[in-house]
Amino acid sequence: MPEKNFKTLLPHIKLMVFDVDGVLSDGSIHCFNDGEQLRVLNIKDGYALQLAIKKGIRILIISGGKSEAVVKRLNLLGVTEIFMGVHHKLPILQEFLIEHKISLEETLYMGDDIPDMECLKHVAASTCPADAANDIKPICLYVSQLGGGKGCVRDVIEQVLKAQHKWLDADAHTW
Repeated sequence: MPEKNFKTLLPHIKLMVFDVDGVLSDGSIHCFNDGEQLRVLNIKDGYALQLAIKKGIRILIISGGKSEAVVKRLNLLGVTEIFMGVHHKLPILQEFLIEHKISLEETLYMGDDIPDMECLKHVAASTCPADAANDIKPICLYVSQLGGGKGCVRDVIEQVLKAQHKWLDADAHTW
């Protein structure tokens, strides 16, 4: 069987799935005395997320972490399909694909650690940040040169939108 080529999958991507901690954020969590936890998200990733949605790409977030602030930020960007506090990610992904009639070949997943492994093995376009766990990089079709929270989400979204000729058109110049 021929080896999959990341670039040849990009024109067909309809769904992009992202983890939060270690992908949308750098994985650092600042803990406060009141129990609140702060995550820092990248503004360039945010721009790319909202543009992908405008261009008809579905964005799905599946995270083991819980953060109302992250949900609010993602909602402001137009992301509405968010699953937080998930202990087993693959069933959520499988249900979503069936419900929305999206194939594995039309799905890109970006994860960074062991809880993402099953999903990464399941989809056609498996991706991870440069600083993903050592067990994750070898199973991914594409490893971004950028780390989690450092623009890796922008990297893969930009590649998909460029492959679909949707990157620098009139819609790209507005939020």
